[in-house]
Amino acid sequence: MIEHLHNKKVVMKKIDNEQDNRQSPQIKICGLTNAQDAYECASLGAHAIGCVFYPKSPRHVSENQARDIVRALPPAIMVVGVFVNSSFDKIMGKVDMCGLSAVQLHGQEPPDLVDKLRKEKLLIIKTLFDKTQPGFKDVSRYHASAYLVECGEGKLPGGNALSWEWGKASELGKSYPLILAGGISEDNICQAIHECSPDAVDISSGVESVPGRKDIAKVKSFISKVSTSNSHKKSKDYKLRRIFNV
Repeated sequence: MIEHLHNKKVVMKKIDNEQDNRQSPQIKICGLTNAQDAYECASLGAHAIGCVFYPKSPRHVSENQARDIVRALPPAIMVVGVFVNSSFDKIMGKVDMCGLSAVQLHGQEPPDLVDKLRKEKLLIIKTLFDKTQPGFKDVSRYHASAYLVECGEGKLPGGNALSWEWGKASELGKSYPLILAGGISEDNICQAIHECSPDAVDISSGVESVPGRKDIAKVKSFISKVSTSNSHKKSKDYKLRRIFNV
C-alpha cells in the first residue's frame, strides 16, 4: 500500500517550497493512471494531478484507478477530472464516486455547464484553443475558475505533444487565471513560460515513458526548471495567481 503524503515533514517541505517560489507557475501533471506515479509527482512538488475520463484517450482511467489516485494524496493536492463534452450528470457521478476536487472541460462545452458545475463548489477549468473552438476570444462567454490554453490540433482533444506559439495567450493571462499546455517539455518549458507568463503549466506526454506512465526523472527535471523559470510577470509588486490549493 502506498503511504499517504500526510507525513508532517513532507507537507512542511512542500509549504516551504511554495513560500520560496511564489513567483513561479504552479504545476499540474496530467494523464496519471496509477497511484504510485501520482504520489511521486506530488512529492516532487506538483500542485495538481489530472485524471482523464475520455475513453478514446490512451490515458483514460476507470473510477477505481482515479479513486486510488485520490486516496494516495493529501487534500492539499488537487485531483482534476478531465472531461470532453460530457453531461453534468456524468461529470458529477465521477466527482462523487472518485472524490475529485476540480473539473477540466476540454471540449466544446456550453457556458451554462460551467456555471452549473461551479455551483457545486468545484474548481472549474475551461480549455480554450488557438486553432479551433472555443477560441481565446470566447473567454468572456465562460465564467470558469481558470482557463487552460493549447493549440487544438491533432487527432485527439489535448495538446497531442504539438508545440505552438505560446505567446499568443499572454494577453489572455493579463486578465484571467491562465494555465499553459500543449507541446511543453523539460527542454522548452523555460521558453514557454517566458513567452506566455502563465499562472500555471500543465504537462502530460512531455514527462512520460509511455502513454499513461510518467518518467519520474523527467518530472523532477521539469519541476526544477519551472521553479527557476523567468516570467514577464515577475516583479516586486506582482505575484502570480495561485489556481490550485497549496
